[in-house]
Amino acid sequence: MNTTFPKGSIGMKKRLTAGFGALAAIGLATASPAIAQYRSEIHNDMSRCTVGSGPAVMVTVDGVKASQGKLRIQSYRANSSEWLAKGKWLSRIEVPAKAGTMTFCLPVPDAGTYGIAVRHDLNGNGKTDIMSDGGGMSNNPSINIFNLGKPSYTKVGVPVGDNVKSIRIEMKYM
Repeated sequence: MNTTFPKGSIGMKKRLTAGFGALAAIGLATASPAIAQYRSEIHNDMSRCTVGSGPAVMVTVDGVKASQGKLRIQSYRANSSEWLAKGKWLSRIEVPAKAGTMTFCLPVPDAGTYGIAVRHDLNGNGKTDIMSDGGGMSNNPSINIFNLGKPSYTKVGVPVGDNVKSIRIEMKYM
């Protein structure tokens, strides 16, 4: 598009250019939070699960098989387009595994329904080894060959209000 301006209107041209630049900057600024809402790697800060600090999910993981490898816990929105979708996790904590029971605090962006997934990479190779690695999900759904380890978001969804919601996940191994 080629716009011509009457003689002596250079100031108007500069103002329009600046105005379009400002609109573009506002558009980028409002688009950023949507991008930034996913893939937040965080530390296990239990102070974020104290009374009045929510919304958050305090997750107690039972049945960790061994004190070796890494335990990864991730939160997702419990809906059809985001639950276990690649790159759609909200926050992730990854720590060395400790046999028995471990507890985590996962802050969530706002009140809503969330799903939590836990994976124990027993040998720490960063790959899922079906015969040795373990896993679990919020509400402890049945995991079998028919759902290929990906139960419906309706089975794992946990309603979280403005406070801290406590849940327990039981690890499963082959």
